[in-house]
Amino acid sequence: MDQARFMTDAALSKAAVDSFTYHGGNLGAARRLFPLAPQPWIDLSTGVNPHAYPLPGLQAESWTRLPECIDLTRLEAVAANRYGVAEPGNVIAAPGTQMLIQMIARLLAPARVGCLGQTYGGHSEAWRGTGAQFDSVSTIGALAAFEVAVIVNPNNPDGRLVARADLLELVLALARNNGVLIVDEAFIDLIEGEASLAPALPASRTIVLRSFGKTYGLAGLRLGVAIASPDLAEPLRAALGSWPVSGPALAIGAAALADEGWLGGTRGLLKAEAQRLDAILAATGASVLGGTSLFRLIDLPRALELFAQLLQRGILARPFAGRPSLLRFGLPAGPEAWGRLERALAEFDR
Repeated sequence: MDQARFMTDAALSKAAVDSFTYHGGNLGAARRLFPLAPQPWIDLSTGVNPHAYPLPGLQAESWTRLPECIDLTRLEAVAANRYGVAEPGNVIAAPGTQMLIQMIARLLAPARVGCLGQTYGGHSEAWRGTGAQFDSVSTIGALAAFEVAVIVNPNNPDGRLVARADLLELVLALARNNGVLIVDEAFIDLIEGEASLAPALPASRTIVLRSFGKTYGLAGLRLGVAIASPDLAEPLRAALGSWPVSGPALAIGAAALADEGWLGGTRGLLKAEAQRLDAILAATGASVLGGTSLFRLIDLPRALELFAQLLQRGILARPFAGRPSLLRFGLPAGPEAWGRLERALAEFDR
């Protein structure tokens, strides 16, 4: 394609890669950089389920009235049941987990914060925005030395999973200095078994975050949940104020979280699609490092070249600042998107 010469390698590394390394989903930047790319764009830069939960019919009052307290309470009770939380009062609904991350940082700052490994950048951004010291460590044991410990579980982008028993041991270690544990479980819904900390929530100084939009493919709804020990639940709820979640989000969230059949079927579908994605990514010569059922991480020496070639073909993946050999891929939505990705990867000059 002539557009392959649209940007120099130096311009790509500065203008394009830097545009996509904080969050995924920056299609506006992709369109500006490659205006002649085939349409529609295929956005594989986010870890959002491409098979969205079917929207239920909503009453007009969901849009025209302020949300009722009883509807918020109902959603939080349904979420408590879905996540195995004994006390619904420990569940706090909010307009997305990113909002919760920022609110928690403001409530607990100033603090010395430790985070396990390289992970989702929203945590460091939120804490550093409060003036907190934020450091990454390589072992879970090292987190005991901090006032706040952050673990993304499973980790984004590599899928590393910390066992519940190890998290509970860390809670005990942090308690010696009155430390707080924050576990971001944004991608844990699709893992079978006893991986979540929520059903074994410690009595104090612990917050678990759960994302609704990623699992249910409704990221634009902006709904997330914190599961907090009682000493932290009430301050967080108060900080969010009145009407923290929209009426439509309350109705849709309650319906989806109660639908165990949909979630079970979706787990199997996404597992199979992740395996299919692994196979076509490995065919490029890349090493598949891991991930979750919603995204896969590869290591490829020429990853930035592949990133650029995909952009030229209207496909957006997810690069990482300072780690030029890594790319993350979400799942394509539908046969046409799968076909375009497979053809684009097959054309990559290994």
